[in-house]
Amino acid sequence: MVNVLSIQSHVAYGHVGNSAAVFPLQRLGIEVWPIHTVQFSNHTGYGEWTGRVYDGQSIEEVVQGIADRGVLGGCDAVLSGYLGSADIGHAVVAAVARVREANPDAVYCCDPVIGDVGRGVFVRPGIEEFMREVAVPAADVVTPNHCELGSLSGRTTRSLAEVKDAVAAVQALGPRVVLTTSLVTDDTPRDAIDLLASEGGRHFRVRTPKLGVSVNGAGDAIAALFLAHWLDTRSAEQALGRAAASVFGLLQRTEDAGSREILLVAAQEEFVTPSRTFEVTEV
Repeated sequence: MVNVLSIQSHVAYGHVGNSAAVFPLQRLGIEVWPIHTVQFSNHTGYGEWTGRVYDGQSIEEVVQGIADRGVLGGCDAVLSGYLGSADIGHAVVAAVARVREANPDAVYCCDPVIGDVGRGVFVRPGIEEFMREVAVPAADVVTPNHCELGSLSGRTTRSLAEVKDAVAAVQALGPRVVLTTSLVTDDTPRDAIDLLASEGGRHFRVRTPKLGVSVNGAGDAIAALFLAHWLDTRSAEQALGRAAASVFGLLQRTEDAGSREILLVAAQEEFVTPSRTFEVTEV
């Protein structure tokens, strides 16, 4: 049994953060230990929400409680996403250190949420620097989107060659595996979107049709799915192919239904047996 400690935000209605990551992992047979950094009624894209933000101490207290059960040595990976503050970020990195102390083979997968194309940086001041200087260097696997890859590397990423250079710059910070999502380069067709998984000096691309749906939580889901398949195969190439197929199926179902929230439960078979697969090409 694979065990993953997932430290992310949580919403009661809809699917972002842990609400988007936990169920796909469970559907793939992974035991998840979720720790919530916030508990909101819904994601903030609605403009109104209720709930509260937790602080770093509250995360450390829950990690301590898990450690008191004597099970940290059985934790195979830590997954983190959106960080509401640097305080929470330091608690996440401290949790990673505790897990690695108990299990030196444990993996840290960091989804370095900073911003997005068209929206720019949308995290609080200090988070971008924390990601670049603390979280990403501590990670084994990172899953930035195209915008975040540029932010972390400090490089322009218009061409595929520039993207590869940016990936190398991020890997030089510490992570050995980089999954770049929502990638659009000079050679990406207008009706398509790319994902690029990079490991050991090799780069693998999946190109899928561009869908019209725009929903929150898809990035959280693909980070979780990629981690799950990478833990299973230890191959960025195979993990990319499986995760890309599942997320495309999830988004296709969501678009067909005209839903504002990803249909995580209704489309759950896509996590196990995707209805459509895509070629993985080394580039």
